[in-house]
Amino acid sequence: MRVLIVKISALGDVVHALPVLAFIKSAHPGARIDWLVEEGFAPLIEGHPLLHRVHRLGLKRWRREGLGAVLAGLKATLSALRHEHYDLVLDLQGNCKSGLFAGLCGAPRRYGFSRSGVREWPNLLATTHKVQLCSADHHISDRSLAVAREAFPTGSARPLAGPMGVTPQARTTVEKQLAEFALNGQPLVILQYGTTWQTKLWPLDSWQQLARRLCEEDQLRPVLIWGNDAERHAAGEISRATDGQAVIWPRGTLQELAALLEKADLVIGGDTGPIHIAAALETSTVSIFRVTDATRNGPRGPLHIRLQSPLECSPCLRKECPRDAECGHSISVDQVLEASRELLSQRPE
Repeated sequence: MRVLIVKISALGDVVHALPVLAFIKSAHPGARIDWLVEEGFAPLIEGHPLLHRVHRLGLKRWRREGLGAVLAGLKATLSALRHEHYDLVLDLQGNCKSGLFAGLCGAPRRYGFSRSGVREWPNLLATTHKVQLCSADHHISDRSLAVAREAFPTGSARPLAGPMGVTPQARTTVEKQLAEFALNGQPLVILQYGTTWQTKLWPLDSWQQLARRLCEEDQLRPVLIWGNDAERHAAGEISRATDGQAVIWPRGTLQELAALLEKADLVIGGDTGPIHIAAALETSTVSIFRVTDATRNGPRGPLHIRLQSPLECSPCLRKECPRDAECGHSISVDQVLEASRELLSQRPE
């Protein structure tokens, strides 16, 4: 059986969909599973042991190059998909973009969300089987599994996250970097300041206090990861608050980021990709949720502690808010530190 998964973006959402792979394999061990994803996220799943092929979608790059590039890229992608003669497709995105590829890939059976579950209603035109979500499908990973369950009713595996693969080359690179920073032999705590929305951010002064206390009270050297210039600047401010004891990690590939998160004892951050990657790698996390819902997006299981803003309006899903500062400080440094110490105390010696 040939199966195509359409989950194009974003980073965290792609990671949340990974449990579908194990679920399909539990129903059909011989299934050949391919995945269509934005090319920027492809390195995270290429080489995954449960995947046969990853189709790279270059929409962002094509748009920069002009209309001709967009049309040529779409034609080439659809041609490649149709060449595979898929038996069925799982559209786990639910928007117009994913519907285009799901609807035209040539698969006779096309599974997606019903009207209440799609992000954009034209997506409904692309699917032959529309899955109605129920209250038990609240978590974003369970939404994807609900679609897979409709297509593969005999499936049994339902991992809370992942699994995710990490290449040996990435592991080797990270091991060398850890040695260069003299970080081997002590608990490795990763701090991820950045997120995609301003209203998801935990305040910079809170991150500075947390990093300083981890250094002074817990004798740790937290590692600061970043993904753009703004996050790099914030990492510098956090490190300076610790007199340089907190390490600013050099930006590498997505696979190298995964290797670092796999090696970590704890990752602390907001509702953002690295937190979800860490969970898929079975690394403990403390996650900070403000405008998004921890019960819908957050890592699950005993390795994880989710902290939700106590404001009556949280989660509100607002990208701008006059109570932004109040909401950010409604989760205290003491709470994050207490949760971090609880999880670190449980790590095997």
